[in-house]
Amino acid sequence: MSGVPTLVEHLFRHEAGRITASLTRALGARHLELAEEATQEALIRAMQRWPFGGVPAEPAAWLHTVARNYARDQMRRSVTWQTMAPALRQFCEAQGSGADVAPALDDTLAMMLLCCHPALGPESRVALTLKAVSGFSTREIAAAFLAAEETVAQRLVRAKRVLREQGIEMTLPEGGELAGRLDSVCEVLYLLFNEGYFASQGGGGAAA
Repeated sequence: MSGVPTLVEHLFRHEAGRITASLTRALGARHLELAEEATQEALIRAMQRWPFGGVPAEPAAWLHTVARNYARDQMRRSVTWQTMAPALRQFCEAQGSGADVAPALDDTLAMMLLCCHPALGPESRVALTLKAVSGFSTREIAAAFLAAEETVAQRLVRAKRVLREQGIEMTLPEGGELAGRLDSVCEVLYLLFNEGYFASQGGGGAAA
């Protein structure tokens, strides 16, 4: 649709400020940057999707919804990782001291240990963690890996098949298996936070 860029430019001039203001009011002034980021993301998605899927009946409302969902998902992911990081640190420290930490192992951490099973290759561990723990879409993971979406989808299918066929459960490993799994978890955390997966995507796979 040749008129989409013109329409998006018009909406940017007339709606961007309103969307940012609405989100800032809802999230608080300390999250102004996130509100601006969410507004930009909504406009980018409009440019990407409307030429192929058509302009929605209420384009301004569509932008507001996408921006709101993006901000909501980003906030949720931030809380999840901020909560999990100290739990993981405590978990590792307790293992070093020989303490029993099974009761402190919450579902999110257990899921990460599952996604980081040594039976999976490094890229599969990262992809599965992004998908299962952080809620990234296959498209977002593909962008993070600079890979084709189909390639990432197949990688995720294979990873899940390995877990299923090997009968790997979401349980607390013991002994040498635990040490190996922790190394894998640390590797994935390093990639996630230091290689820029979160920074490059900013979070948020929600659409209208």
